Amino acid sequence: MDAKELVTAYYKSDAFSNLEVTNRFIHDDLTVEWRSSKGYLELDKDDLLELVTGLKKAYSSYRLDIGNIIADGNKVCVRYTHYVHAFENPDEEVVLGHFVAIWEVKERKLYKGYLMSQVE
Repeated sequence: MDAKELVTAYYKSDAFSNLEVTNRFIHDDLTVEWRSSKGYLELDKDDLLELVTGLKKAYSSYRLDIGNIIADGNKVCVRYTHYVHAFENPDEEVVLGHFVAIWEVKERKLYKGYLMSQVE
C-alpha cells in the first residue's frame, strides 16, 4: 500500500470512532501540528487517541467528505469536510469543520501531520 492508499484508507475507515483502527494507522512517534480557527495544538499519539475518545463520546456518528487527495512520494495532502450527528440531536447532521491535512508516512503509518481547520 503506498502513502496515498494508506491515507485514503485511514479517512474512509472508522478511525475517528474506533481506537483499535486508529492505532493501526498511526506511528508510535506520531506528531501533529494543528492550526485551527480556535488556536494552535501540538499532538502526539496519546493526544490523538484521547481526541478520538472524545469524538466517540460526543457524537453518535460521523462521516467525512473528501474533496481532494494528492500525493508526492511519502507525503499526502487531503482536503475534507467532517460531518457529525450529536447525541442530543441525532436527526440533524452538522459540519464539525473543514480540514486540510498534509501527512508524512513512515513505515506504512501516519508519522507527521500538519493540519489546518476551520469550523462552520
